[in-house]
Amino acid sequence: MREGASKLLAACSRREQALEASKSLLTCNARILALLSQLQKMRKAQILQRVGRRPSDDVLPCLGKISLSDLRIPLMWKDSEYFKNKGELQRCAVFCLLQCGTEMHETDLVMVDRTLTDICFEGTIFSNAVGPGFQLRVELYSSCAVEEFSPVALGPRRVSCLGATVGCSSGKKIRAAFESAAVCGSSGGNATPGRVSPPSSPDLSALGPKYNLLAHTTLRIQHVQEGFKTHDLSLAATEDNPFWVPLYGSMCCRLAAQPLCMNHPIISGQLEVKLGEDLNCCENVFGVLRGQSVFCYQNQEDLESEDKPLLVIPIKKVCSQ
Repeated sequence: MREGASKLLAACSRREQALEASKSLLTCNARILALLSQLQKMRKAQILQRVGRRPSDDVLPCLGKISLSDLRIPLMWKDSEYFKNKGELQRCAVFCLLQCGTEMHETDLVMVDRTLTDICFEGTIFSNAVGPGFQLRVELYSSCAVEEFSPVALGPRRVSCLGATVGCSSGKKIRAAFESAAVCGSSGGNATPGRVSPPSSPDLSALGPKYNLLAHTTLRIQHVQEGFKTHDLSLAATEDNPFWVPLYGSMCCRLAAQPLCMNHPIISGQLEVKLGEDLNCCENVFGVLRGQSVFCYQNQEDLESEDKPLLVIPIKKVCSQ
């Protein structure tokens, strides 16, 4: 994918095409670094197991899925630019890159000028099988869309190819691509602690438009709330940069999370429940714990045939049933 994006970028004759190709190339590089980071964690866990240590003795929590939608980033133009339409016309192409673990998502490109008061990204982004300690990093990238664009030819092919036939050489090519991504990413000047910036290959540095990190934030489980919420952005550029757009310093979105145990059975088996007012009368039922309730069936066959449960016991802090 990385080599394909590079070839497409070199073949672009229109700036709109080059912006999309450059965006795809940046996203591919970010995915490579995310996979490389995950590979390092797996190797660390293997080493700890070899020396007789477990990575963690804690009970593993339930996994879940998260979704982010209605992403809005307000802009703050100067009065002379927005109301009086004065000054040089500034036009930038922006998009958001969202990372949760090794999952990488990207929004569509949005062209921004002084006629917009908000950057609006449509659609919903999902991340599956994440733990309660998830970190959803949201990065806003920008590229000046009024710069002169001239198609360029791709130089000597030095980009490592990820796609290859299964054999002895494929492992070397994949490893070379990972090492290339790590070296390129670690040499970036805007790297943040604990995270390597998406790499920019030296051979591709002269190709097409360039995207620069404009702002970023990290969302965690404490940011999951009902409704539309505002979150602070950390700016990574200033108004002196040609790719700058006047950010208000915040973003708005809907962030939702749902544990997998809310829809999937956690445990099931035989139960004795007391029905009616006679506390000495118990009945054997087949119980299933799912979500915040215990569903009681006459037998397991009733569960498999999706019959209506005999009894539903809600699980609360104080359960009287």
